[in-house]
Formats: sequence, structure tokens, C-alpha cells
Amino acid sequence: MTERRNGLTYADAGVDIDAGNALVERIKPVARRTDRPGVMAGLGGFGALFDLRAAGFQDPILVAATDGVGTKLRVAIESGRLGTVGIDLVAMCVNDLVCQGAAPLFFLDYFATGKLEVAEAAAVIAGIGEGCALAGAALVGGETAEMPGMYADGDFDLAGFAVGAMERGQGLPRDVAAGDVLIGLASSGVHSNGYSLVRRVVAQSGLGWDAPSPFGPGTLGEALLAPTRIYVRPLLDAIAAGGVHGLAHITGGGLTENTPRMLPDGLGAEIDLGAWDLPPVFRWLRTEAGIAPAEMLKTFNCGVGLVLAVAPDRAGDIAALLAAAGETVTTIGRIVPGAGVRFSGDL
Repeated sequence: MTERRNGLTYADAGVDIDAGNALVERIKPVARRTDRPGVMAGLGGFGALFDLRAAGFQDPILVAATDGVGTKLRVAIESGRLGTVGIDLVAMCVNDLVCQGAAPLFFLDYFATGKLEVAEAAAVIAGIGEGCALAGAALVGGETAEMPGMYADGDFDLAGFAVGAMERGQGLPRDVAAGDVLIGLASSGVHSNGYSLVRRVVAQSGLGWDAPSPFGPGTLGEALLAPTRIYVRPLLDAIAAGGVHGLAHITGGGLTENTPRMLPDGLGAEIDLGAWDLPPVFRWLRTEAGIAPAEMLKTFNCGVGLVLAVAPDRAGDIAALLAAAGETVTTIGRIVPGAGVRFSGDL
């Protein structure tokens, strides 16, 4: 007679429910710090409730956005610096929402890994909480998925989901016209796009993530993990002030492909590349790998993380408002008849 084996458990299969519960307890204070009017319940339910009327909306239109961090996560994992990629995750979603004219309301995250390490996951989610606080969005929930066999040891992936709202008829872009002034807001670095090329350049350079940065203070890993700038609060103020006709978040596709997304048929953009200085990180990437200007412009933000199309008679006031809010503001061009983007000057 064959002796029966002891029954297998979920933990034996590589999934630790207790670790997941411990993570939820660790992140509850993070979520509480992002609370805002409209939130109706804390973490732990099967869904999150939000009261639009309590948030101050009368006739709201909801706007949703989802995104990830891309292969910037590889830099974070390999350098062991996980505290800022959560900010990137939020930024990539909420900066898109505000380009539609919407104020972010709440955010949910998805964290997937092969084996849940509570301390590491908590560091990532703390960054998500910081990003939500910067954007004025409540962290209302999320999902932690432990999936043995799906990810290599130490690897994880992130996705984010943001919902915002605006009053009916207030969406962007609207009223974009030839002659509108293009105002650029400085980026904080590479943000969260183009990292497959960045990593290829770093590999070609022979530098490690802990090597001194060749273009600034700290290590190379630290410099390349500078989090994506969150532009939400000053942009909402600028929209409320009047005269903002369109916004473009400069993500994958760079200035070349993102600027036209706010333009109606029959209009294009002229951008003067000499209007701002190419930041050191981009100069290093260009020089180290011999990247052509056209490739730089359609891969990276090249120092301009967001572009506004503004009525000419409001451009000075909007620029002053954004500068007073701490943004680095540059007039970079104008809207013209045509299509696409025409560049002048040198990058």
C-alpha cells in the first residue's frame, strides 16, 4: 500500500498569501495620505467607490488613461533603486489625463512578480503614493499578482490606471488656431520613454549603473532614474486661467509625433530647436552612440516634457503663471497652416 503524501499548499506552489496581506497593511498609510474629496472607501473592498458630486463636479465627463514604465524598470531592478519608478507610473497616466483637460481623481496600480518581496514592493508603491499626492489623485486600490514561473527572480512589472474628470464642454484640445504660441515645459530627464535605446547606449559605453554619471552628479543609475515630472497642478491652473488651446505630453515618439496629437486637420507646428539647451543626459546619449537628430527627436523628449498651444494674447500671462509654479518655461514655436512638425535651428 502506497503511503499518501501530505497535501500541497499554495505556498508550496510559490504563492505566499500572507506576504500579500502584509503588503496591504504596509501600503494602507500610503493610500490614506492621498485621500481627496470624493473617495468613499479605503483599501480592502472588491472595488473602489468615488462620488463625483462630492468632488465638486456638476456635469462631469470621465477620462481614463493607462500606461506603464517600460524598460526603465530594468534600470531600477539592476541598480537596486526602486523608490522612484512608482512616480513614473503615475506621471505617465496623469500627464495624459490633463492633456485632455481632465483633473485626475483616482489611481489604481497593478504590480506583478514571480515572488513577492514585501519590502521591495512597498518601496515601489510608496513611490506610487508620492506620485498620486503630487497629482492630487487618490490611490484607491490595486492588484498585487504573485505568479511563479512568469518572471525571472527579482523581476516585476507595473501598470497604472488613472481616472479623471472635467465639466462637459471643457475638454482639450479646442480652438487651436494658426498663430497660437507653443510653450515648452522642461523635462526632468529622459522620463519613461526610450529606455531600450538608453540601455543599448549604456551597454555600448561599458559603464555600470554604479559608475559615476558622465553627465551629472551621482551614479549613472541614479541619474537615469530621475522620475518623470508631474505637470498636473500648474497645468490645471493654466487651463482655468484661460487661453490654453491644447496640450501635448511628450512621450514615446518625441516632439515629432506627440505635438501633432493636439492639432486639428490643416494645422502644423513650427518648433525652433535653438530655443532651449539640450540637457546633458541627451547630449551624452547623442554623442556616445552617434544618434542622428531626427532619431533623437522621435525617440526622446530632448528636454521638453510637455507642450502647450496658447492664444497669442495670453502667452505671456500663461508663461508667467507656470514659471511662478516652478516650471522652466520656454517659447519654442507656433502653430502654422499645414501638417506635422517642421523643425528649425539645431538640437
